[in-house]
Amino acid sequence: MADNAKKVIRLEYKAYLADNDTLYDTTDEAAAKEAGIHNEKVHYSPMSYIVGSNKLFPALDKAISEAQVGKEFEVSVPCEEGAGARNPRLLETHSLREFYREEINPMPGMTVSLGGRQGTVLSVGAGRVKVDFNNPLAGHDLRYVMRVTEEITEPEEKAKAIVEADFGDAAGFAFAFPGDRVTVTLPDLAKFDQGWTVARFKVVSDMREAFGVDTVEFVEVWSAAKKGDQAEAPGEEGPEAEAPDKV
Repeated sequence: MADNAKKVIRLEYKAYLADNDTLYDTTDEAAAKEAGIHNEKVHYSPMSYIVGSNKLFPALDKAISEAQVGKEFEVSVPCEEGAGARNPRLLETHSLREFYREEINPMPGMTVSLGGRQGTVLSVGAGRVKVDFNNPLAGHDLRYVMRVTEEITEPEEKAKAIVEADFGDAAGFAFAFPGDRVTVTLPDLAKFDQGWTVARFKVVSDMREAFGVDTVEFVEVWSAAKKGDQAEAPGEEGPEAEAPDKV
């Protein structure tokens, strides 16, 4: 493995708004249900994370890099080191017609996407909609209770964890590590899933960091359908693999 490869770990956490100690996010399903924030679409389990990838607030990244596997730790993140202060200029009023054109029926508390930005609907009335485009965490001090459950060292398991984190499902994916590259063979699931089009770019970035390589290639295998149960006749086309897509 390359010298500049980064560690991949699995992490449990509970995230609180420190001012009122309200749980707003967690990997613990029981805690989510107790706090009334449970989401049926979320798979609650320890999250995969590339240590030093700087995808979290700096204080969290630092604490995770120093954490011992299995030992719970707590991190406080003041507002100015987290999502920052709230900006009153990001409270905007838009015409209700703008939402109807996007086939959105806005309701208070709803998260909406408008003009490429995400915001929360505050109020609806008199043909106008007030939307808060601030980060939901803006203006809050934060508190995290975390525990690194394991460090993933086996290459195939590292690659699988990355695909699970970025795409949501690693079933059917196969991985190889020839020389200074990572090769990912795609299952049919990914070939026909529009979500993969976006996820693949995150996978490339994370594979490069986790394995310290420059090249990540994707292989799509398309097998010719056979008629009945007859064996393939001599000279008949067999399974074909599309040339690797190198990134």
